[in-house]
Amino acid sequence: MKSNAATAEVAQPYAQALLSIAQSHNLTEEIGTDARTLINLLSGSGELQNFLDNPFIQADNKKNLLKQLLGEGVSPYLRNFLLFLVDRRRIAFLQAILQQYVALLRELNQTVLAEITSAVPLTEAQLQAVKEKALAITKAREVEIETKIDTDLIGGVIIKVGSQVIDASLRGQLRRLSLSLNSN
Repeated sequence: MKSNAATAEVAQPYAQALLSIAQSHNLTEEIGTDARTLINLLSGSGELQNFLDNPFIQADNKKNLLKQLLGEGVSPYLRNFLLFLVDRRRIAFLQAILQQYVALLRELNQTVLAEITSAVPLTEAQLQAVKEKALAITKAREVEIETKIDTDLIGGVIIKVGSQVIDASLRGQLRRLSLSLNSN
């Protein structure tokens, strides 16, 4: 298993290079959209990640699979970048590189990420309220929202924006109540 520090060390220069390519061709948002799609694809498929990670699978087989997956809809610059990663034996770091690229793109666009974990899906109005609160807290230009469902929360939400965490979940409230009862 790759350590997080080593992964970040490898991912950073490749993500920077991809951002430079995207900027020079005015494709930062288009490649950002493709990167998010690929991140979701990799997150949802352990088989795909294992195939790309496997050092015993020939580079040509990995390239062919990537070409099939990407189709014609993806930017040729991104496609060539991924094939380059295969040649450099860095394709195992693809997800980390793409996540780093998206983080760099957010920074460039003065966008913050609000990670929302809730017991049930939130309504559009609730998501908009979180977005407005995150904008007020951070003074960012835009907010990108990532949602996760965690039924263990019982109810409520946990919102993480940068280093700030707002725990308004029932599980969090029960934990705080338990701590205050135990300290008396």
